[in-house]
Amino acid sequence: MNTDVLIIGAGLVGTSTALQLAMRGCRCSVIDKDSPGRHASGANAGGLRQLNRDPAEIPLTVEAAKMWHNIANLVDSDCDARFPGQLRVAENQSDMHKLEQRAAMVRSMGYQHEEIIGQKELYQLVPALGPGCVGALICRGDGYARPYHALTAFRQKAETLGANFHSATEVHSITQEGDGWSVRTSQGTYNSAILVNCAGAWAGELAARMHEPVPLTPKALMLMVTDRLPHFVDPVMGAASRKLSFKQMQNGTLIIGGALVARLDFAKEQTDIDWQQLAASAKTVLDFFPQLKDVRIVRAWAGIEGFMPDNIPVISASQTAKNAYHAFGFSAHGLQLSPVIGRIMAQLILDGHAQLPIEPFNISRFN
Repeated sequence: MNTDVLIIGAGLVGTSTALQLAMRGCRCSVIDKDSPGRHASGANAGGLRQLNRDPAEIPLTVEAAKMWHNIANLVDSDCDARFPGQLRVAENQSDMHKLEQRAAMVRSMGYQHEEIIGQKELYQLVPALGPGCVGALICRGDGYARPYHALTAFRQKAETLGANFHSATEVHSITQEGDGWSVRTSQGTYNSAILVNCAGAWAGELAARMHEPVPLTPKALMLMVTDRLPHFVDPVMGAASRKLSFKQMQNGTLIIGGALVARLDFAKEQTDIDWQQLAASAKTVLDFFPQLKDVRIVRAWAGIEGFMPDNIPVISASQTAKNAYHAFGFSAHGLQLSPVIGRIMAQLILDGHAQLPIEPFNISRFN
């Protein structure tokens, strides 16, 4: 099969890249060894977050937020996105000082999206919060979406513009032939002028096959969901000094995370939930919302994701091969960035440069 651009990995980043290329008239195919969104893109908590990003990611996440707020214009669906804000709660003055330093750093970069709020406004925003908290850092434009709905909307819009998606297509070998690429898969051979590595937790293996090894570590982050509850909280809740992340979804359930890692057999793609860690996470939630003590956890799961040592992604042209590009290693916070990453990758491939600063994400930083 011949194509202009072959994208390996049909998660949100690969799908967004295909969409942006198709919008510019480029013929592209997306292959995945499983199905679109089978791993991180379909199993994450759905956070749309500018709050508390690595400084290198701030220009990208601010632009991505603009795209999410108008996402229906891009993919003909609102992706069930909601924007009630995200909070990091201070439990004491030491937490508050840390959050004030963070807000000052963001302002020093010329951005205003992270604000300090005091105790009074915190309890006005979250009256169900337990007593004793002293303030918070807030990004009012943050929120959440349903990851699989978003992935489906991105894929369907890309397909209407001519992109092809092929599931159950595992890469067996990658060979550069002249300036182009020949990729032998379980479903036949693809010949392409351009190759894009968006393979998530498997991207390190592909990069190594392209003679560009990176220190990517696959991990499986755990999430749990409760019974449906009457509405009691709007913002996505986090804490300044403890692992806490939870949100009440549109149907009333609570999605509870907190960057807790399951045991992973990567070769077998099997995860084993660590219930002791989840119990500790649930205890943290109860510390902030004691009224939830009788709420039932109905399900837990873990999705396999790719993590970099510095917890920021690789967004880069290859430094060792012509006509090859990488976008992976989003370290459990790629959903928010996915629309703008697709635009950046299309610019890199078709224009030779990106309009946003991506130097910190170059693949060569690990050399």
